[in-house]
Amino acid sequence: MIISITIAVDLIGLIVTPGVNPAVLVVSISSTAVFALYLWKPLIATCALGVVFALSFLAGTEYQVLTAAAVAAGLVMRLGWTSLILSYTGAFLVAAAVVAMRDADAGVNVAIYLVFAAVAGAVGFALRIAFARGSRLERQLEAAAEQEREAVLAERRWIAGELHDSIAHHLTVVSLHVQMLEDPGTSDDSREAIRVAARKAMTDLRFVIELADDGPRSAGMPAGDLVAAIDEARTEFADAGHTVVCEGDPGDERIPRAVEIVLARIVRESATNILKYAGEGTVEIRLAVDDDTAHLTLRSPLPTTPRRELSSSRTGLGRMAERVMGASGEFSAGEVDGHWLVSAALPVA
Repeated sequence: MIISITIAVDLIGLIVTPGVNPAVLVVSISSTAVFALYLWKPLIATCALGVVFALSFLAGTEYQVLTAAAVAAGLVMRLGWTSLILSYTGAFLVAAAVVAMRDADAGVNVAIYLVFAAVAGAVGFALRIAFARGSRLERQLEAAAEQEREAVLAERRWIAGELHDSIAHHLTVVSLHVQMLEDPGTSDDSREAIRVAARKAMTDLRFVIELADDGPRSAGMPAGDLVAAIDEARTEFADAGHTVVCEGDPGDERIPRAVEIVLARIVRESATNILKYAGEGTVEIRLAVDDDTAHLTLRSPLPTTPRRELSSSRTGLGRMAERVMGASGEFSAGEVDGHWLVSAALPVA
């Protein structure tokens, strides 16, 4: 806007003022237009300003162009890069020296231009620092907002995973035994299994809520117990009519706490799937631990006839694999010789 007004004033002066040298007007308009060019291409604007300065000697307006160059020092300092700033500084000093040599009485005036250029450069440098700081703060705010968003998403995924790993298991037990209530021979045991599963589901739900709220009681609550998980799974398999074979010592002290938590979650999720889908036969839980690796396998018979449909989120295998891979372990699950085999090996050293 200011540049447009200045150019308009020069053009009006050409019309209303008789005897104005057109060359002077062209140089004046050109030196003003260069400022607009700085907002687009500082390098091209600097070159254009050099050409205008050279032409100003023909029109006798070198002081006017030198003034424009002094003001432009602020734009160069604000918008230019290091090499352009250094080049412009050297060129401005040379231009000032040329003007001073052409007029012996111009020393004081040239010194004023140098001071003016230094002030404009200082203002441009201050604006450059302020802009860089603002950009840096903006990036930091964006990064902080992104981290907060990721943290919220991670917390939601964690809560969903905890609910899936714990609550879904107990609800599967309840659903299975509800279907067995019609059998008089198993109704009493099924009622007890439903009562126990419901109580455990409430306990686990309370545990997840306390962890999500980061309450004072949550820090000391256990997140996984392999011995309890295997004992619970063995009892549930037996109640569902399976023969259970267990091998290995889940209380082995060589198993780190982090590995124990992962293995306990795998037992829990596998137990959910076995209760839903396994056919009649023997369920095997084998744990082998040495100085380097803890290897857990769960083997269950595949159904020979379609099972009564139970709902499934179809995320259990993915979560088991994610947990094991996150602990630098190896995970596999699939059909092997008419059985469903889940295998997880995690480093303990």
